[in-house]
Amino acid sequence: MRYVIIGAGVAGISAVEAIRSVDTVGEIIMISDDPHGYYSRPGLAYFLTGELHDKALFPRTKEHYKRLNFNYLRGRVTRILRSDHALLIDGKSRLVYDKLLLAIGARATPLDVPGAKLEGVVKLDHLEDAKNILKQAKRGKTAVVVGGGITALELTEGLLARGMKVHYLLRGDRYWSNVLDKHESEVVENRLEEEGVTLHHHSELKEVIGRHGRVSGVVLQDERALKCDMLAYAVGIRPCLELIQETNLAKDRGILVNEHMQTTDPNIYAAGDVAQVFDPLTGKSVLDSLWNPAHEQGQVAGLNMAGRKTAYLKSAPFNVTRLAGLTTTIIGVVGHGKDDDMIGIARGDSETWRQLPEAIVAQSGFDVNHMRLLISEKNLVGAILMGDQTLSRPLQKMIAAKADISPIRDLLMQPNAPLADLIAQFWMSWRATLAL
Repeated sequence: MRYVIIGAGVAGISAVEAIRSVDTVGEIIMISDDPHGYYSRPGLAYFLTGELHDKALFPRTKEHYKRLNFNYLRGRVTRILRSDHALLIDGKSRLVYDKLLLAIGARATPLDVPGAKLEGVVKLDHLEDAKNILKQAKRGKTAVVVGGGITALELTEGLLARGMKVHYLLRGDRYWSNVLDKHESEVVENRLEEEGVTLHHHSELKEVIGRHGRVSGVVLQDERALKCDMLAYAVGIRPCLELIQETNLAKDRGILVNEHMQTTDPNIYAAGDVAQVFDPLTGKSVLDSLWNPAHEQGQVAGLNMAGRKTAYLKSAPFNVTRLAGLTTTIIGVVGHGKDDDMIGIARGDSETWRQLPEAIVAQSGFDVNHMRLLISEKNLVGAILMGDQTLSRPLQKMIAAKADISPIRDLLMQPNAPLADLIAQFWMSWRATLAL
């Protein structure tokens, strides 16, 4: 059996590990045109700020790869020949497969304004992008950042850490309004301003202007102009679908797969950012661009490729990130949904029971300690924690398991209720009940 995996990201490497857990003798070939192979994409933010050396981005050792016993082929797959069970690499050499995994990821949505191709217009897709940014970031120079999510904030903090003056353009009236509530946005924005970032609300890019082929400034939709030496953008991502255009594999926004990560060709699988996965719990096909789902999907794809039938069950989203230097965990449904049965409640500082089993503390000396819960009639459906992370794992487990919080719901709804203490106590009793 020959397994071929296109892509060296977390979905690809977890698929290799899963295949080897079932099939110790089959041939595994991984193909990628990334010169660095597998590395931690979430770690790029810390590489930009100087907190991580580039060597720390590579979490697997040579010994680990040796034990997995697979071949790594540097090259670009230019065509999939489904009828022949074969790939064309760099337009010439041919590689036959028995089972194929497409773990080809997503890339930054291009900036669609005049001047977007000028030198000094940068994005953060991969390690080469990060190295390019560091090469161009000059202390004392000015950068403009465009984008509304986590990557834009990573760019802002990275450039700030490199001594650049940063202007951050926000399309709306506050940061990441589809995920954070007004208070949470204000916390992030206030911290950015304290660090020296200049925020521009209700500001959209109209044009990048340059001199001698390099960025020299930007013009906004309201005709305001800002001088700058760099423009960094993060305006969304798109699954990489070019490779499947001639294959007739079913696609929507991504490559459509069933709960076994199988495409409409039974010998071809997809996982990670490129895969639009059928979720049997909701009956919908969804895209995820988080590290943990990509890892889980790659694992499930690998098991199924090797003959161990396994369903991918989408777990509650769990994303640990850093917003303006503040450790923030986002679990489950936290945006402003249209379900009237869901109620959001939030509290600031509280004494939290800190000796919880399986709790994690990702930050100490909290100058901000904020928790927001989204609850339905009987369940916790989402949570955001900023600062103190003691309750993040317990909340993830209870949200994923749809724990019945009826016994404490009325207490949670009381004015000035000690949310953290109530959740911690409930977690202890709920966990004990499960154990019995």
